[in-house]
Amino acid sequence: MYSPVALFVWDCLFCLLPSLLLLLLSLALRWPRVRCWTKLAVRAAGWRLWVIICLILELPLDRNTRTWTEEAGSPGTDILSGSGQTSDGPRLICKPTALAKYLLRHCGSLARPRLATWPRGDPHLQTLSSLLCGQHGDTLQFSRDHLLLRDGGNIALDWAVGTRLGEAVGRKRWEGRKEHQSGGKALGCFTSTPPVLILIPQSWGGMTPHLKALCHLAMRQGFYVVVFHPRGTAGCPMTTARLTEFGDPADLEQAVAYVHSCHPSSALVTVSEGSGSGILLSYLGECGSSSYLTAAAAISPVLLGQLWFETAMPPVYRSGVLFHRKLQLSRYGSSFRAVLDVDRALSCSSLRNFEETLFCSSAQHQQRAPRPPISSLNSGLSSGSSSSRGLAPSVAWGLGERASPAKDWDSYWERNEPLRDADEVAVPVLCICSCDDPLLPPVSTVPLPLFQSNPYFLLVLTDRGGHCGFNLEGHEESDGRRTGNEEVEEGNWSHIAVLEYFRVMADFLKGEEKDGPAGEYSHTGQRNRTSNMAPPRRRRTTMMRRQRSHAPEQSSVEVEEGNFTWKRSYTR
Repeated sequence: MYSPVALFVWDCLFCLLPSLLLLLLSLALRWPRVRCWTKLAVRAAGWRLWVIICLILELPLDRNTRTWTEEAGSPGTDILSGSGQTSDGPRLICKPTALAKYLLRHCGSLARPRLATWPRGDPHLQTLSSLLCGQHGDTLQFSRDHLLLRDGGNIALDWAVGTRLGEAVGRKRWEGRKEHQSGGKALGCFTSTPPVLILIPQSWGGMTPHLKALCHLAMRQGFYVVVFHPRGTAGCPMTTARLTEFGDPADLEQAVAYVHSCHPSSALVTVSEGSGSGILLSYLGECGSSSYLTAAAAISPVLLGQLWFETAMPPVYRSGVLFHRKLQLSRYGSSFRAVLDVDRALSCSSLRNFEETLFCSSAQHQQRAPRPPISSLNSGLSSGSSSSRGLAPSVAWGLGERASPAKDWDSYWERNEPLRDADEVAVPVLCICSCDDPLLPPVSTVPLPLFQSNPYFLLVLTDRGGHCGFNLEGHEESDGRRTGNEEVEEGNWSHIAVLEYFRVMADFLKGEEKDGPAGEYSHTGQRNRTSNMAPPRRRRTTMMRRQRSHAPEQSSVEVEEGNFTWKRSYTR
């Protein structure tokens, strides 16, 4: 039988035991060896828990495709790491031109970015964070312009006018945006007048946190930023019953012409996010040398549209994308119901079936009561114009082959494949891709011959990054790897690389203007502009060949002893 004093002592020990354990643990964590073991144990436990979550959600684990680059590499393919050899950093795969060498010398962000490792570097966590959460979502302020198109449609242009915290530009910039006065040169600017950055969101529309972060960084560096919203997305009212096809650049072409008319003395550059590359690459191919753009970039681009729609996407991402697209359709469901089986479209369980139901006549003919396709409805959703289902002759002529739906799935991609007119591109395009992107097909499907032979296409391939992720490691992750006074830069590496790419491109083109003869690739006086109000030309139907040959005699560029002369092509 214990005495009362002994029982009291044992009670005190039991009460103080948690505090004593915490004290001992805090003392033990002061030792570097114990702290390192603890971090490894927590990381290992977290990794096993994350693997279980991925198995439940049917999310693929990290895909390492380094062996593909070793097999596909060839001398002169990977300029950054050598002749076909891989490296831990990004690999710049392109034709060894003067521009590529200039980028390697002056674009430091392409050299050795410290991309975040697990858990911040997990492809799924990066993808979900870039699409769903961010820190600049509530601070940005926009002023919207509604642009009336030739066919009566309507698109939205959101001009970034500042932040609620007053960090970037103020409203005075917006008031004087029609034409700026020449003044001091801001960081990232091409000339004395700030450049205009056009941002193209994902094909399902809306501003993701990833795009808002890029907008915020570009404003801090002195860019004028405008976001292009296709018809029916991001709250843009639907004034016609025509939805934008995946690779239809007509709306973007008119938007770029309008932005140029607002800022005639500024350089125009553009960045597409994810599947927004469909209309960007189509625009560059169809416009060719008549484009108003000086440079372009695509982050996690969809290079092969048909393959992207036909490749199975993880259920979590597929459900999210379909939800956004069905939400846009259901918003105007009562108006579309007279010309489309809305219920069938809303019941689709795959992106391919949804796209085929909207734009292909073969899918519409399978309905019980065939109805005219969306593109055959009269331009206007009002009750007064809904009685006439035929397009006006002038509108039909302007739309060309897009005035009628595609016959089948293959013919739809003959006119919407993003790289169908890749040989006509006359603007440098930087594509940033990741080997572990969970939303895109395997990286082995990237058309490497295009980047190896076409001097206007540059591919930066990283091992990590997810879809529009590319997070840089924080201070804690890099403590053991920093040397000297090296600074650790946080944020999104793709944003830093893209904006620096535009700055280096501006310096390169300035050197070409000074050193080269008249007519060389330059921003001013490089070609005759096409009128914004002129009707679009009829496009020829071409099938994108994935194994396209880029022979010198068939290309519009000049090749002299392996060196590319930067002259704009006049093919159109």
